[in-house]
Amino acid sequence: MVGLAGCTSGLSQRPFAERREWPLVVHRPAVLPALVGGKVLLIRSVRAGPGLEARGLQTVQPDGSIRTDYYEEWAVPPAEAVEDDLRQWLADSGLFAAVVAPGGRVAADLVLEGELDALWFNAATGQVRVAMGIVLVDQSGGAVRVKFQRRFEAGAAPADDAPPAVVAAVLAAVADLCGQIEAALRGVR
Repeated sequence: MVGLAGCTSGLSQRPFAERREWPLVVHRPAVLPALVGGKVLLIRSVRAGPGLEARGLQTVQPDGSIRTDYYEEWAVPPAEAVEDDLRQWLADSGLFAAVVAPGGRVAADLVLEGELDALWFNAATGQVRVAMGIVLVDQSGGAVRVKFQRRFEAGAAPADDAPPAVVAAVLAAVADLCGQIEAALRGVR
C-alpha cells in the first residue's frame, strides 16, 4: 500500500485542464427576405479536407507540422459547422426563394457542393486561414450544367495566440468566406 501512495502523489499535483468547446457560428449582418419566384438552392454536405475531421483547434507550427489541441475544440466538426453557417447566410441573403438541405421534398434549381480544406491558425504568420472549394450546378430544366467551380480563401489576424482570440479570428474569417461566396452567387442567374 505504501508503494501505491507514492505513485499517485505526483499525479494529484497536476492542475485539472478542462476541455472547452467553441461554437463555430456566424451570422449575416442583415437578414433580407427570400426572393419571391427565385431559384431554390440545395447545399449538399460540405466535406472535410484531409485532417479537418478533428474538432480540436488546429495550429500550423513554424516547422510545418499541425498541432490539434485536445482541450480546445469546436462544438461540432468544422465542415459541418461551416455548412450550416453557409446555408443560413445564403438563406438570409435574399438571393433565393429558399436554401435547403439534402433530404427535403423541395425540388432544387441549383446545387452547391463544397470541401473545406483549411481552417487553422498559422503560428509562423500569426494569421488564421479558412479556405473552401465549391462547385455550383444548375439542374433546372432537366439539364445539368456547371455554373462555376471556384476556391475561396479568407484570413484574419487574432489579437494573440490564445484560444479565445484565435476562435474570434476564425469566426471573422468564416464570415468573410460566406460573404465572398454570396457575392459570387449574386451574379448567377
